[in-house]
Amino acid sequence: MLNKKPLEEFPPESVEVKDPYLQNAFKKETEYLKSLEADRLLAGFFETAGLAPKAQKYGGWEDTEIKGHTLGHYLSAIAQAYSYSGDAEFENRIKYIADELSLCQREDGFLFASDEEIFDRVENKKPAWVPWYTMHKIIAGLISAYRATGYEKILSILSGLCGWIYNRCSSWSEETNKIVLSVEYGGMNDCLYELYSLTGDERALFSAHCFDEMPLFEEIQKEDILNGKHANTTIPKFIGALNRYKVLGEGEKFFFDAALSFWERVVQNHSYITGGNSEWEHFGEPGILDAERTNCNCETCNSYNMSKLSKELFKLTGDVKFADFYENTFINAILSSQNPETGMTMYFQPMATGYFKVYGTPFNSFWCCTGTGMENFTKLGEGIYFKDGGDILVAKYISSVLSLAERGIRIEQEFYHCEGGFKAEFSIRAREDAEFGMLFRIPDWASGEFEIVPHIAGKVSDRILEIRKIWRDGEKIEIFFPAKVDVSRLPDNPSAVAFKYGPYVLSAGLGREDMEPSCTGVNVAIATRSIEVKDIITVKGMDREEWLSKIGENLQKKPGELVFVLKNAEDELEFSPHFKRHGERYGIYWYIAEPNSPEIQAYLKRKREAEELEAKTIDKILIANDQYELEHEVKGFKTRTGTWDGYAFRDAEGGGWFSYMAKVEPDVQNSLMVKYYSNDAGRTFDILVNGNLLCEVTLERHPSQAFYDVVYPIPKEFISSNRAEIKFVSRNNSMVGSVFGMIRVLK
Repeated sequence: MLNKKPLEEFPPESVEVKDPYLQNAFKKETEYLKSLEADRLLAGFFETAGLAPKAQKYGGWEDTEIKGHTLGHYLSAIAQAYSYSGDAEFENRIKYIADELSLCQREDGFLFASDEEIFDRVENKKPAWVPWYTMHKIIAGLISAYRATGYEKILSILSGLCGWIYNRCSSWSEETNKIVLSVEYGGMNDCLYELYSLTGDERALFSAHCFDEMPLFEEIQKEDILNGKHANTTIPKFIGALNRYKVLGEGEKFFFDAALSFWERVVQNHSYITGGNSEWEHFGEPGILDAERTNCNCETCNSYNMSKLSKELFKLTGDVKFADFYENTFINAILSSQNPETGMTMYFQPMATGYFKVYGTPFNSFWCCTGTGMENFTKLGEGIYFKDGGDILVAKYISSVLSLAERGIRIEQEFYHCEGGFKAEFSIRAREDAEFGMLFRIPDWASGEFEIVPHIAGKVSDRILEIRKIWRDGEKIEIFFPAKVDVSRLPDNPSAVAFKYGPYVLSAGLGREDMEPSCTGVNVAIATRSIEVKDIITVKGMDREEWLSKIGENLQKKPGELVFVLKNAEDELEFSPHFKRHGERYGIYWYIAEPNSPEIQAYLKRKREAEELEAKTIDKILIANDQYELEHEVKGFKTRTGTWDGYAFRDAEGGGWFSYMAKVEPDVQNSLMVKYYSNDAGRTFDILVNGNLLCEVTLERHPSQAFYDVVYPIPKEFISSNRAEIKFVSRNNSMVGSVFGMIRVLK
C-alpha cells in the first residue's frame, strides 16, 4: 500500500488561496492573532520562572493548570501565517516570544507556565490537568516557529527542553511510565520524533519511545478497542506512531500499520457524515452513532487531528480515500467550525437536530479548540497540491494558484458549482514548454463519469486521472464532475439519515428562537435545546425506502443555487451547505418515517424518557474527563481512572477516596444517581455528602445487566447551600467503586 516515494507538499508560500470564503476565514483569523498580546500569553511562564510578568495573563483556560497550551498553538498559527503571507509582524512576534521564553527557561531546561510539581502529581496518581499535553503544544509550536523563521534561539530553547524531558523520562520505572501514559499527553511522541528529525538529538528519540503506547498499538491491529476512550487523547498517539515510521523508516512498519488500523476503525465505525467523531469527547461502541447524537458531539480538535493523520497517510500511500476524508472533514467540520463574521471557533459540533453552533470568546475562552482553530485557519492552502516526483497532483478542488518560480510554472485553479455538478478550471502559465504529468483526484462524491474540455487523452488508475503531455503557456482545461444528492445512513438506525451534495454536507435551518447557550466542563459553551424541535421527516404517498430511493425528486435543487427543497413530505424544509450555516438552529440528521410507524413510536418513547431524565438533572459530573472533573473540584488519594466496556470510570485503592463538588438545590428533594458494574460485586465503601454518611455501599451482581444505576435520596438536612461535596471513601480497606460514566444530581 505504501508509495515507493512519498508525496511531498509544496511550501505554503507557493500556494495562494483565491476562494472568497477561505480568504475571509484567513483574514478573520489573522486579525484575531494580531489582537492577542504576547506578554499576556507569556505571563504564566514568567510567574513560574519567578519573574515579574509584563502583563496580566488571559482568563478562561489560560488562568488554569492548562495555561501555556495556547502559546504553543499561537506559535504554530503565526508561523503558518508568516509562511503563507510573509507578513513581517508575525516573524517579529515569533522572535519576541522566543527571546522572552529564553529568559524564563531554567538551567536544567525546564520551561512551562505551571510549576514542575504538576508533573510530579501525574506520576503520583494525583489529579492534574494534562501537563504533558500542554508540553506537546509548546514544543510543537516552537518547532513550527523554527521551521518558519530559522531563528537559532528557538533551537537552543528546544535543546534545553529536550534535556529536561530526557532526564525525567530516563528516571521512570516501567510502572511510572504506565502511570504517565494513563493521563492525556497529547502528541508527545509525535513532537519528539519531529524534534529528532530536526536536530538528530538522541535524547529526543529516547524520550519519544517513552511516549509510544505499545499495548494500544498492538491491540488496535487486532480489533476495535476504542469504545470508551477519550478521542482527542487517542488520535495524537497514532499521529506519533506514524511519525515514528516516517522518521525511522521501513524497520518501523509496525507503527505505520497501527496508524492505518486506527484510521480505518475511526472512519468506518465512529465518524459522522461531517468527518467528526465522538460524544462527550469519547468514542462509543463501534457503529453506535445515532444513539450518541447530542449537543456534545464532534470535538473540533478531533477533526483537526484526524485531518492531520489523513493527510500524512495520503502522502505515504497515495491512496485517494485519505484525500477524500481529508477534503470532506476540511469543508464540513473545519470550515464549519468558524464564525465567518467574527473568526471565533467552536468546541463541540452537535449532530443531534435542533441545536446551534456556539463559538468561543476572543479573550476569555482559550479552549483546546480555540488553539487548533488558530492553526486550522492559517493553513488553508494546505493539502491542495502535492509533488509526485516531477508531476503535480491536485488533491483538493479549491480556487487557488500554485506558483513554482524555479520551474517557471504557474497553475491557476477555479472551482465552482454549475448545473448538474461542479467544474474545476485550470490555466497553465509556463515560461517555456514543459513536459510533466498533471494528476487529478477523482473525488468520491462524483456521481458519474467526469468530462474534460478540451478532450485530452489521459488515463485513470485508482481514481487518479493522469494527463501527461507538453504543457504550453496559456493552455486551459476544465473538468466537470457530476453531482447528485446522496443519502448517508447511520449503522445503528437505518431511518436516521443525512444528505450530501457533491463535497457539501447539507443541513436545514430551524430558526433562531431561544438560542441562549449553556456551559459545561471548564468554561466550555455548549448549545441548548429548551424548545421542542421536530427531528422527523414524515413522508407522504410512499414508504420510507421508496422515498429515499427517489431522493433526487424528494430533495429538489433550486436552479442555479445550492438550495434544496423537501418534497412529498409533511414537512417544509430547505437544505443548504452546512459549513456556511451559523446563527440559527439546524438539523443534519433526520429520522425518515411513515406516519404512525412503530419505530417512530419507539423513538418518541426513548426521546421522552431521555428528556425527562435531563429535565430532572441538576448537575452531572463526567467521570475521568479532566476538565469536567476539574470543574467539579475533583480531589482524591490513591485514586485512578480508566475505561471499561465503553464507559470511563474512577475508583480508589483500599484506604483511598475521591470527591467532587456538585450543584444541588436546597429547596427540593435531591438525589444522587451513580452507575456501577456488576463484576465489581463485593466492594464496600461509603458515600458522604458534606461529611455526612449518605449510605454504606456494597456492590452487587446483576445477572441481567453489566451496568446498573442506583439512585440515593439525599436528606435535606445534609444540604445548606447550592453546592455539596460528594465523597466516595474506602471502607474496611476495600476498593472504592468503580463509578462509571456520569454521576448525576437529580431533583
